[in-house]
Order: sequence, then structure tokens, then C-alpha cells
Amino acid sequence: MQAWITAALDYVPRWLEHQMRLSEQPGCAIAIAHRGKVVLERAFGHANLATGERLTPRHRFRVASHSKSFTAAGILKLREADRLRLDDPVGRHVDGLHPAVAAATIGQLLSHSAGLIRDGLDAGQWQDRRPYLDEAELRAALAEAPVLPASTRFKYSNHGFGLLGLVIESVTGKPYREWIRRTVVARAGLQETEPDMPLPEGTPMVSGHSGKLPLGRRVIVPGTNDTRALSSATGFVSTAGDLARFFASLDPAAKRSVLASESRREMVRRQWSDAHSSLDRHYGLGLILGRVGDWEWFGHAGGFQSCISRTVVLPGRDLTVSVLTNAVDGYAHQWSDGIVHILRAFEKRGAATARTRDWAGRWWTLWNVADLVPMRDHVAICAPALLNPFLDAGEIAVTGPDAGTIRLAGGFANHGEGARLIRNVGGEVAEVQLGGTRYLTETALAAELVDRYDRAPRPDPG
Repeated sequence: MQAWITAALDYVPRWLEHQMRLSEQPGCAIAIAHRGKVVLERAFGHANLATGERLTPRHRFRVASHSKSFTAAGILKLREADRLRLDDPVGRHVDGLHPAVAAATIGQLLSHSAGLIRDGLDAGQWQDRRPYLDEAELRAALAEAPVLPASTRFKYSNHGFGLLGLVIESVTGKPYREWIRRTVVARAGLQETEPDMPLPEGTPMVSGHSGKLPLGRRVIVPGTNDTRALSSATGFVSTAGDLARFFASLDPAAKRSVLASESRREMVRRQWSDAHSSLDRHYGLGLILGRVGDWEWFGHAGGFQSCISRTVVLPGRDLTVSVLTNAVDGYAHQWSDGIVHILRAFEKRGAATARTRDWAGRWWTLWNVADLVPMRDHVAICAPALLNPFLDAGEIAVTGPDAGTIRLAGGFANHGEGARLIRNVGGEVAEVQLGGTRYLTETALAAELVDRYDRAPRPDPG
């Protein structure tokens, strides 16, 4: 593994720890895989705020629409066995559909271009107001006309992937959950993934949480719903580690996969753009495609009423990032992008050298907190409070023992001024000076703030 990847993996948890404190999110689990092997797996915060249970990497999360990628892999597996074709009208495999729905192809369902309604006329299951649809209810909805003619535009549909679950059952003669567990999940070597609830007894499971508003506090949203006929669209339960392994195996360049490389190439091929979005997103077959800066990615995201999750694969770099959060306002999208920004920065700037490595650390002032991140030929001055900590990062050129020059900074900052490390009597770095400003450790700044501002007498509780 390249040195820059190792250095990035060291910084990612430090950045996320600060993000967790700032955002006051309940919990977050991450995994990063390199060439399909998990090389970083961490958990932050709590599995349940009400009980105080700490989150671990072994806790399962509802990963919602990640399910679509597993379902798509199952469909492509059946295609490889010549048991169906992507241009088959879905009515060839499932009866009782509206004629226009029956005419839609399996490929159109996989790419969300069949024109089907997203969640039905009563989408209360996503607000936890009603159970998820059973098969009879799903079939009744699919007997109604689609919203748009097929191949009109990208139009996301959970009902469409529910229909693909019925296709799998029709073709295999097996229940969806049983077949997908045996043929995709088990063959991919995943030991912490289930197609739906309930989980085996004793399996650690996170509790979901609401946002802080409107109550001003979070409440527990259990997220233990059986999604019934929509398992193929949103039922899956997994860990960041398992998701990183599975999605890494969907890379066309992966050495091991449940699918042939031809099928994987078909899955990651852009089918439709999300035209009414500024995010430059596309959809393939059961996969979302996008970019962070100049790095392209594919993967999927998931939103349950208790958890937000996202997994991205970085083709050509053999890296996969999975971020799982257990709140309805979780930062999985922002933090997965942030991790990719960190990886990009380390690939470009390189890992620390003997000349720069002593400058590592997090330093505080009344105004802000800065991370000094040693790179190959300079020290980056990063802002861990930002979702991209390397955005407009300053640079220090090390000029001698504990001394440097700020060689790059914004016009409102300290460009061209000095920088130095200040050591205590034990030789440890105790302060950093950037320009004319002294940066302290968190403990030292906290003590200074208490001494200066927090000495007012407390009200007598009696």
C-alpha cells in the first residue's frame, strides 16, 4: 500500500473525531478498503443515546437503498446464467401488472427509467407511520398506470426495485431474501449482512435517532421495521466493513467478485443523468455515479427513517469508502466526500518525511482550531471544522529545527510570515506560533478560557 494512503488513513479518524464533536451526531461507523481488503475500520459515538451504549464497528445499521446494488447484482447473476435478459419486458416474468408497467424492461427498472411511481400514493412507511408494503399491496400498486412513459427521464422508484424482487422470485422459484442471501451475500463472503430484519438473536444493532428539531433533542427511532415486499429496494442491514468489501468487488478491475467483469462494466456504465440536480450525478444499473473534484466514484447511498449511509468506490485507485450514521440527519454524504477530499490531498501532496513529521497536531485559539498535517515537502494548515479540511489550506515550508515560513496562505491570513514549534522542558511540542498568533493544546486553551472568562460566581442551587 502506498505511503500516501497510509498517511491519509491516519488523518481520517482524527478529522472525523472533530466532525463528530462539532455536529453532535449520535454515531458514525466508517470503513475503507484497499483492493477489497478493509484497512481502516472505526466507530465513533453511540449506538443508542438513551442508554449510552457505545458504537462499535460490529453494530449493524439499516443501509436502505444500498439494497438496490445487491438486487442489481442478483439480476446480473441471473443474466449470466442465461435465465433472463435485460431487455426482457418485466411482464414476461411477473403477471398482474398494468400493461404499461409490464412492457417496461428489466434494464429500465434497474436504471430507474421505467417511469414508475416512487413510493406509492401513501408513502407513510418512510415517516414510520405505517408498515412497509406486503406483496399484495405492492402488486396492487403495480397494477396502476406508471407516472411517465418509460425512457423519459431518470425517475427513482422503490416500487420498481420491489418489482425486481418479484422478478427474482419468479425466475428462481425461491423467496427473494433466501435466494439473495445464498447467491450474492454468502458468495461475496459477507458475514455481517442480512437482506432485512429481524436479525439473529444477539446481533448488535444500532438504534436510529431523529433530528434535534422540532423537539430540541433527539429521540430514538428504532429502525427495526421489516420492509416486507420492499426488501429488494431498502431492506438490507449491514456494517461499513461488509459494504466496503462488497462494493469494492463491483469494480470492473476487482480480482474477486460474484459477478463477471462484463456484468460489472454494465453496472457502472452511465445510463441516465439526474438532470435536475447541480451535483452531476448519474445512475447505472443499481449504482449511483458521481465525482469529488477530479476523482470519479460509483456506489450507492441509503436513507432509512433511522440511518443515513453512503459507500463510494474510487476506480483506478483500488479504494472504497463506506460511512454509516444512525440519525435521520446523518452526515454520511458530506463525510464520505470529505474522506475522498483527504485521500486526494494526500495523493497529490505525499506522506510526511523526517523533515516535516514533527509538525503534526491539532492546535487551538479562541478563534479557531487548526490541524498541522505534515506532507512530503511542506506542512499543510488544515481546518478540521470544514467538510473538506484541505480547502484553501495554507502551507508551511520547514526551514530548520522547529522553524518554518508560511509559504502559502490566503490574502487575509499570514502569507510570508514565520512559523515555529515551541517545546516544553521535556522536549515536547507545547505550542505552535503561526505569524504572530500562539496556538495552544486543547487542554491549555480550555484552562485559559476558564481562568479568563468563566470565574463568575455560580447561582446557589438552594
